[in-house]
Amino acid sequence: MLLSKADIFVVEKVSTIVVDVFSPLMRVVSEPAAVINNAVDRVHELANIREQNVLLRRENERLLVWKTKAEKLSAQNKSLQTLLNFKPDSSLKSITARVIANSGGAFIRSVVVNTGKSKGVRKGQAAVAGAGLVGRVASSGYQSARVLLITDINSRVPVLVGQERDRAILRGDNTFMPPLRFLPVNASVELGDNVVTSGHGGVFPPGLKIGEIIKDSEGGFRVMPKVIFERLEFLRLIDFLPKSLENHTPYDRSSETKVNFQ
Repeated sequence: MLLSKADIFVVEKVSTIVVDVFSPLMRVVSEPAAVINNAVDRVHELANIREQNVLLRRENERLLVWKTKAEKLSAQNKSLQTLLNFKPDSSLKSITARVIANSGGAFIRSVVVNTGKSKGVRKGQAAVAGAGLVGRVASSGYQSARVLLITDINSRVPVLVGQERDRAILRGDNTFMPPLRFLPVNASVELGDNVVTSGHGGVFPPGLKIGEIIKDSEGGFRVMPKVIFERLEFLRLIDFLPKSLENHTPYDRSSETKVNFQ
């Protein structure tokens, strides 16, 4: 059946009225769906943010690990560079060793290095860092050695003080600033004077830097070492032999004339 134009107009009018009547209801019905859709989108967004945070946290942890490694390598390189800047007598043989343990305690001041007899380390060798004298090798195993620090109570180092080159003994007392002993009565020692090894006794090469003169509360002279013992990483072990012994050969008993007494 065909509708006339008048009928079509009536139908459209009725449709419009129906939509107007039911639009509030449709809006009420559609709003929860919109809320749910928004909530779902929000959940997805939060999940993505959380995943990104996890990835960023892992990346940050990796970067921190690399940063720590880089700082450690930088410190080691700096320590090695400082050690390379120390130039002992070119005629002296030396061995580079790494500090692997600090056996310091109430009654001993020493460190352990990762080099021993297998590399030529022997008891008595002087141990130096970039800043100056550290101590001497007290004992040597095949692959490690113990270095007695100049601050140890058993340490004695012959030294020269100031421009006048006054002789004295640096005696360890288990403090960070060991005292000077046996200074001449007329010694002209001043605060800030440099203290170096004298070479007397044949244990330490002459001229190794040790530290500067300070005074304690009782007016006695002590030495502030240039080396920071808590930060030791690499040492150079110097094989020193006094010139007076360089051409010395062990006594050969086979050359003795045997005499029989009857």
